[in-house]
Amino acid sequence: MKNIRLAVALLIGFIGFAQENSNENTQNFGSKISEGVSIGGYAQIDYNEPDGAAPGKLDVHRMIMFLGYKFNEKVSFLSEIEYEHVSELYVEQAYLKYKVNENFNVLAGLMLVPMGIINEFHEPTTFYGVERPNVDNYIVPTTWREIGIGFSGKIDNASLKYQAYLFNGFKSYAVNSGIGTGILRGTDGFRKGRQKGAESIVNSPNLSAKLDYYGISGLRLGLSGYFGKTQTDDSSIEASTVGISMIGFDARYKYNNLELRGQYIHTNLTDTEAYNLLTNKDLGSEMYGMYGEVAYSFNLKGVEKLTPFLRYEKHNTHANTEGNLVANDAFDRDEIIFGLNYKVANGAAFKIDYQIMNNAKAGSDTSKVFNAGVAVSF
Repeated sequence: MKNIRLAVALLIGFIGFAQENSNENTQNFGSKISEGVSIGGYAQIDYNEPDGAAPGKLDVHRMIMFLGYKFNEKVSFLSEIEYEHVSELYVEQAYLKYKVNENFNVLAGLMLVPMGIINEFHEPTTFYGVERPNVDNYIVPTTWREIGIGFSGKIDNASLKYQAYLFNGFKSYAVNSGIGTGILRGTDGFRKGRQKGAESIVNSPNLSAKLDYYGISGLRLGLSGYFGKTQTDDSSIEASTVGISMIGFDARYKYNNLELRGQYIHTNLTDTEAYNLLTNKDLGSEMYGMYGEVAYSFNLKGVEKLTPFLRYEKHNTHANTEGNLVANDAFDRDEIIFGLNYKVANGAAFKIDYQIMNNAKAGSDTSKVFNAGVAVSF
């Protein structure tokens, strides 16, 4: 209870600052809400062919339907229902937005955690490459959404947009039939700990905040933070949770047909030695990920564009470890991705790319994958 009261006090403090200069949220699809019912969505259909004997894979990777309703000028509801791989059904977003006045909005429900670029803006027509960057798979991890409450808005005279929320955190320890099991591990960090709004547990709320600067034409800079602890089915076992401090910086720049994009995410974890001893896991105490991307569009007829791109990524979920755990070099990965994006309409594109992936483990082979896909957003 003490942690909950402290987190609420921090959020109220943010609200007191925000009420003077704010006006809109940046959760996905917020700009699409009109009076009454609004419908939208996006879809991603992929082909992945490894370089070797393995067969290619065709997949309706995800199809999402957006449904929103605007009750009046102040109140709106936004939701996303997601099908992954045809058979997996999720609720990706479901939250209520209350416009207190022209300068302040409150949001509550299942929302995206504002960390980096892709986690908030992950429609397949908004990024280059068939698959999302792996930094946003292993480190962030996209699509990361949890249940919470908070606010968002702008400080126009400082060219800043901001968000601040209290969320439930990653789940690190589950108890089934009296048996405790660790969830988090070295190979993919927090990914398996996302609770996604499905009967989520909360022992102590976590604070998430982001600032975006838009004062220079074509440039967008973001600074994000996420702080708190993981959640556990058994709060009497202190070693079943770990502390999290995640900081992110992202930048996007567009000048005529040239686009540049970069992101850096760094996470420190505490108490991982005790957690690994309890659960027999290999969770690292430090993780980081970064990428840089360049793209240039060639205008064709009408709105059609052909855009070659090149992206370099590096990410490590064992950047540091505690106790007797030796860092696994296989988790220190780097990638080069290059390809083409053919935009055929606003909200529709064909994509192809080639991934070359390595890790720092001695003697490991280079992995190469050809990808092709269809991207739609409306």
